[in-house]
Amino acid sequence: MDHAHASATPSHGHRHEHSHGAVDPALFSTERGMWAVKWSLAGLGLTALVQLGVVAATGSVAVLADTVHNLGDAATAVPLWIAFALSRLKPTLRFTYGYGRAEDLAGVAIVIAILLSAGFAAYESVQRLLMPEEVRLLGVVVAAGLIGFAGNEAVARLRIRVGKEIGSAALEADGQHARADGLTSLAVVAGAAGVALGFQVADAVAGLVISAMILRIGWDSGKRVFGRLLDGVDPEVVEEVREVTGRARGVQEVTEVRARWLGHRLVAEVNLAVDPALRVEEAHGIAQEVEHDLLHHLTYLSQATIHVDATEHSGEEHHRVAGHSHGEHATHSH
Repeated sequence: MDHAHASATPSHGHRHEHSHGAVDPALFSTERGMWAVKWSLAGLGLTALVQLGVVAATGSVAVLADTVHNLGDAATAVPLWIAFALSRLKPTLRFTYGYGRAEDLAGVAIVIAILLSAGFAAYESVQRLLMPEEVRLLGVVVAAGLIGFAGNEAVARLRIRVGKEIGSAALEADGQHARADGLTSLAVVAGAAGVALGFQVADAVAGLVISAMILRIGWDSGKRVFGRLLDGVDPEVVEEVREVTGRARGVQEVTEVRARWLGHRLVAEVNLAVDPALRVEEAHGIAQEVEHDLLHHLTYLSQATIHVDATEHSGEEHHRVAGHSHGEHATHSH
C-alpha cells in the first residue's frame, strides 16, 4: 500500500445491514422524537389552559407568569416538530448532509422563546409591584401551582427519556427546561403562602423570582444549543469513537478523530494507520470493518468516514502540500 490513503463511507446497502431489521434506526429515532414532541405539546397546552382559567379567576401575576412560560414551552415543540420532519428528508445536491442541522436551529428558537417569556413575566411582575391588586382565591392559586408542577414534570420525564434514547440534545435540553419550569411553578405556591400571611407583594415577588429562574434556564440552554452550532462535541464521544476504532483488527494506530452533531445524529471522520505492506483492498477491508464496528456500537452515529494511511504517514500533517507559489502570487500551502 502506498502513502495515499483509502477511505470508506457508508453506502445505502452497507448502512442497511446495521438496522438489524426492516426499520432504519435513524428513521425510528426521528419518529420517536416526533411522538415525544406531540405528547409534550398536548400535556403542556392542557396545563397552560387550566392555569389561564385560574389567572382569570384570581388575578395572580405569579400564576400568569407561570402560565406564559408554560405556553412558551409548549410553543417550542412546534420548531422541534418541524426540525424532526425535515430530518426525514433525503440529502440533496445542495444539502449533501441532509437537514439535521434544522434541529439545532430549532434549539435557537427555543432559547429565544425562553428569553422572551422571562422578559414578559418580569414586566408583568414589576407592573404589579407598582400597582398592587388583590389576589383572590388563594387555594385555587396553590392548586394552579401544583398543576403546573405536575404537568411540567410529566413532560420533562417524557422528553428526557426519549431524548436520551435517540441522542437528541435539543429534546433532552427541552426536557430539562420543562423540569425547571415545574420548579418555578412551586414558586407560585410560595407566593400564595406569602399573601395568606399578609404580605400582598409576595405574589409579585414570586413572579420576579420565576422570571430570574427562567432567565437562568435560557442561559444554560443557550450555551448547549450554540455549542452544537459551533460543532461542539463532548470529549467522551470522541474517546468512544477512538476506543472502538482502536480495537478493530489490523488497526495499528488511531491518529485523528473528528465528530460533530447534525441534529440528533452524529457524523465522524477517523484517520487510522495500518501496515504499509497491505494491498489497497486489504486496507479497504479494515476501513469497512471499523465502519461496521462504529455504527454497531454507537447507536447515535449515522455516518463514519474512515481514512486509512500507512504507518508513519497517517494524519493530516502528512497530506499537506508544502509551501509554494504560483507566478506572482504569495507563497501558500494546502
